[in-house]
Order: sequence, then structure tokens, then C-alpha cells
Amino acid sequence: MAEVLINGPQGKLHGSYKHSENSENMALVFHSRNCIENSIDNNIVGSLFESFSSNNFSTLKINFRGIQKSEGETEEDGLGELSDAATALDWLQEQNQDINKCWIGGIDFGAWVGSQLLMRRPEIVGFINVATPIKEFDFSFLSPCPASGLIIHPSKQIEVDNKDIDALVKKLASQKKIKIICKKINSDINFKNKENEIKKYSLKFISEIITNLNKSENLSTS
Repeated sequence: MAEVLINGPQGKLHGSYKHSENSENMALVFHSRNCIENSIDNNIVGSLFESFSSNNFSTLKINFRGIQKSEGETEEDGLGELSDAATALDWLQEQNQDINKCWIGGIDFGAWVGSQLLMRRPEIVGFINVATPIKEFDFSFLSPCPASGLIIHPSKQIEVDNKDIDALVKKLASQKKIKIICKKINSDINFKNKENEIKKYSLKFISEIITNLNKSENLSTS
């Protein structure tokens, strides 16, 4: 894994990147802003990063503007960070010009940024959202959802009612041609000592969706 500095909208964006040779997929992971650690050093950022990279994904995680070595100032509405995310995806594609499938992983605020990016970039084929901040941000834009996703929710996150998560999952899962899976974990938003559980669900989901995508591609070429 290599440290990288990417030219962003407000200066350099700091991140870590692991390149995989002969990969068919790439992935971006975005951090939270309501956890104990709100940077690429977040424990669940690490879990998602490892889940993607262990599946031979070329994987990038970035610090949003104003975090650690990333330059610029944070923005409450998240639009600046969304611009950072788009820049990071552009950079990732430059490093992997033969790959046309991207996955997104996001925790808390990072889940909102990733979901917004998903609706703007058709190359994104799958997502993993952890601790979706539906009380802080409106997620109605995510319907119709263009890609399959895994939604992991901490059952002890009292700021978000489980019924709200259930309603979002039901709405997204009703759409055709995509698969939405929801897993609830007995934890608060920090997921301390729950990293292996996150990885287990993530690895299973990634494997299932890759299999489904490959089947669809084979049918379309036969």
C-alpha cells in the first residue's frame, strides 16, 4: 500500500492506494465525520479497504479536504467533499484505464458522499454503506438506485431509528435488476471489535455481486 497525494479542488488530497495487477474492479473508500476516528485511519475504513483489496481490487482511500494531510477546508453541506470524491475517482481511473467497474465504500458521512457519487457516475456497479446518516442527510435521491448495495447499520446508533433504515432498504430493494442487502450489527457507530464481522459481510456481498455481474456479462455476449 502506497501513500498518495492527488491534486484536488482545494489543494492536495492525501490517501493510501493499493494497486492490483490484472484486476477487473477498482474501489474507493470514504471516511466518517461522526466517529472517534474521522480519517482514513478509521477502523471500518480499514476493514472495507481490506475487503476490496483482498478481492484483487485496485483500492484507494482518501482523506477529505482539511483532514490530516489533505489541504483545504471542510464544508458542512458536503458538496466540497463530493468534489474531492469525484477527483479521487478520476485519479483512480487514470491508474486503471482498462477497468470500467468501480465500487464505493463509505462510513457515516462517507456513505452519503459515496451515494451521491454513485448517482453521478455510471461506472459504479456496487456500494457498501456503513452507518448511513439518514437523520443528517436526505437520501431520497438514491431512488431509483442504479447499483447493488450492502447496508450495514449499528443497532446502538440511537440517533438513527432502525425503522428509518428499514424503510430505506425496503424502498431500494423493490427495484429490479439490483440487490440490496441489510445487516445490523450490535454496536454503536464506532464498531469497536466488530471489524471482522464487517469484513465477513462485505466479502460475502462482493463475491455475490461479482458472480451476478459476470453472469449478466456472459449472457449479453452469448
